[in-house]
Amino acid sequence: MIIGTGVDIVKVERFNTEQSPRFIQRVFSVREQAYLATKGAESMAGLFAAKEAVAKAIGTGFTGFFPCDIEVLHDENGKPYVVLHGTAEEVIKKATFSRCFSIHISISHSATDAIAFAVLEI
Repeated sequence: MIIGTGVDIVKVERFNTEQSPRFIQRVFSVREQAYLATKGAESMAGLFAAKEAVAKAIGTGFTGFFPCDIEVLHDENGKPYVVLHGTAEEVIKKATFSRCFSIHISISHSATDAIAFAVLEI
């Protein structure tokens, strides 16, 4: 059963300039940072939009947890998937009244915009 959806769109130009190390560490996990080291601003914008979309699908926004608690990784085929850490996982368990859930994510970008869509399912 789908219990939440979220969508977010961001301007790539927000990520074109050199981001501060503090911003990178607060928003992206070590694994995401390694992935982004080989990518451009479009990918960073896409990961950021994905985190926002997941927070919206949960229904709380970032209340009670941080963006780095939502980790967006990619499988061997490049398909994105979500791993929750810290209090984000606890917040979602309370919000869904379930320990069993799935988050489906889709990310796309152009030269100017990045968009992500998330579906929370129990």
